[in-house]
Amino acid sequence: MMNPMDILNGFQTSPSQQPASSGNLNSSAFETHDYVFVRISIKDEDWLKKLRLYHTSNQLILEHIPEHDDKHTITLPAIVKKKGAAANYKDGILEVKIPKNIDMQFSQIDVTEIM
Repeated sequence: MMNPMDILNGFQTSPSQQPASSGNLNSSAFETHDYVFVRISIKDEDWLKKLRLYHTSNQLILEHIPEHDDKHTITLPAIVKKKGAAANYKDGILEVKIPKNIDMQFSQIDVTEIM
């Protein structure tokens, strides 16, 4: 049986997938067709007890790690939905999975020439 994560790890890293260092946190964010994933290296498992995790339509916010007054913001590579996010911890990595928001509303902007 092939591990699905082996497939993702084989892809070339695009600019939106570059590891981001948020202070003392190492993280990477990438998107698939339906989801945005953020992986954060957790150095101490006790961090999970005090961690507060929030997200906006384009940012993931982590508070209280490693210190109580710390706040880290990770910019997401795509717009995400308000509901449906999940976080899992395994082998020192916290993985956050957020469904993408497919909002294709475009507004045309007229360009006028000024003489």
